[in-house]
Amino acid sequence: MSETASQSVVSADRERPRYSIGDAAERSGLSRDTLRWYERIGLMNYIGRDRTGKRRFSDRDLEWLALIGRLRTTGMSVADMVRYAELVRAGDSTFPQRLEMFRNTRAEVLAKIDELRQTVAVLDYKIDVYEGKASAIRPAILTAHHSEAIKA
Repeated sequence: MSETASQSVVSADRERPRYSIGDAAERSGLSRDTLRWYERIGLMNYIGRDRTGKRRFSDRDLEWLALIGRLRTTGMSVADMVRYAELVRAGDSTFPQRLEMFRNTRAEVLAKIDELRQTVAVLDYKIDVYEGKASAIRPAILTAHHSEAIKA
């Protein structure tokens, strides 16, 4: 089998609907309701159905859900994620818009990381202050308890 034919088989296998909505929910960490909502608002592309009309998710769908999860972690709005999904469906001509979205999101994430680093620095400072005070108080408490024990 040629490399191209082998890649086609792997790609076709990724696209094959195989997971029920319960399986997809378990694998993605999302609720069934969330999966239905994602489909309803256009965040998910067409979800396959079995012969009884029940949703069937593919590995490709699960990969998409993992990406959406990462985008949610960045703080990207649902509206922007839907816009991204629309751009993907529109094809390769939208690469520049998608690239711009990811560059903007990356810049926002880096700014949040910087803000969180500053916050951690403040917390570390306060921890050092309170640990210093706690160690100064501890001997006094131990001494007070020790003197109480001596009196008893």
